[in-house]
Amino acid sequence: MVNIHGRIVNVRAACERIFGYLPQEMIGHFMIDFVAPEDRVMTLEEATKVKAKQSRIGFENRYIRKDGRQVHIMWSACWSEEDQMRIGVARDVTEKKYAEQMLAATYAISEAAHDATDLAALFDKIHQILAKRVSVAGFAVATYDIQTQHLVFPYEIGIHDDLPVMRATALRRYCAEVILSGQLMVLPDDVLATPTADVAAARSVDAAEACLAIPLITERAVIGALVLKSYPGTTYSDKDKELLHFVSSQVAIAIQRRQLNDELLRSARYDELTSLPNRRLFHDRMGAVLARCRRGQRRMALLFIDLDNFKQVNDTFGHAVGDLLLQKVALRLKHCVREDDTVARLGGDEFVVLLEEVGAQENTFTVAEKIRRAVRQPITIDGLVLQTRASIGVALYPEHGVETEQLLRYADKAMYADKENKVSTLEATGALLSSR
Repeated sequence: MVNIHGRIVNVRAACERIFGYLPQEMIGHFMIDFVAPEDRVMTLEEATKVKAKQSRIGFENRYIRKDGRQVHIMWSACWSEEDQMRIGVARDVTEKKYAEQMLAATYAISEAAHDATDLAALFDKIHQILAKRVSVAGFAVATYDIQTQHLVFPYEIGIHDDLPVMRATALRRYCAEVILSGQLMVLPDDVLATPTADVAAARSVDAAEACLAIPLITERAVIGALVLKSYPGTTYSDKDKELLHFVSSQVAIAIQRRQLNDELLRSARYDELTSLPNRRLFHDRMGAVLARCRRGQRRMALLFIDLDNFKQVNDTFGHAVGDLLLQKVALRLKHCVREDDTVARLGGDEFVVLLEEVGAQENTFTVAEKIRRAVRQPITIDGLVLQTRASIGVALYPEHGVETEQLLRYADKAMYADKENKVSTLEATGALLSSR
């Protein structure tokens, strides 16, 4: 029984079995203080409805037991006008809720893995799914690359203003231990961003098991870990850990599936050697840029770039050196243009640069000259000093074409004209100089 001010005035002895408190430990206290922090707003809203003489049946919320564990309660409540009190009957539905949660979490995570556009979206969705089932003030995802042995934290959210609530150094160390052991770990106090003054006190019943790291295990290996920090005054029960252990296997499968999808998508759209957009992605971006230019009546430019005598590099020093040369040239090309411009590799030693909103025609030729100078600078590879040059053809929209293929053909012809008219200034080695 709760008075109009929200204080408990009477409670039966069965409360000890459900809440862990003796009746005298609850009487006189505000009932809302026993409610899980994340459920307090909706509980107060429900109490208002009861005081408005709306009998409520089947309302569910979570309470914090005396030992810090959460318990799920289903309420039937009504208002006694004569006594000016809320009279409620509580039923412990924790076991039922956990069974439902395991099933619901499986479906929710499977659906999230299917709907998420990328890993960041998937991690955010997983965060939301878990926060509906256990206390989550802080949440982090660690992923581990088995081949490179690289541990990263692509997702980490705290309780205030999205700030982390865990120390990065300690978090990394404990996650590495969890990944190595494949076992759930209760994290000690030094992982918290604002640890308690007394570490021994942090391991008391009030603070123990408030921060967990759960390994993400697939059929083949441990691919990372989930880290959860509970709200102040709450801890993770054995049931919570059982749920999280079950959910973590579903999360691991979802992450692995998303990673595979992202890898396949990237391989389909990016050049494996240089990591530049490939021919397919270039055509997609070219189409989008042309559409924007038509709508806004703006100009754009296409630069077709070919490395002079690149075949001689492969023939003289081998394809491994040639590949490294292409990678270094790709980086130089990216540094010559704006972040919003596109540098793509069409194949072999052929590159294209897509410049959007070029303004005056002179701006395009300024970029082309900048690229020539950048490519001409010596490149050192395994003790070899290589020097190559770029032949560049320029096509402008709309002067030289209004469709992708028209502009590509024009730029290609201009590039070959540039190559034929170029007077070589190099020695007998042609387009490259080398020395040990």
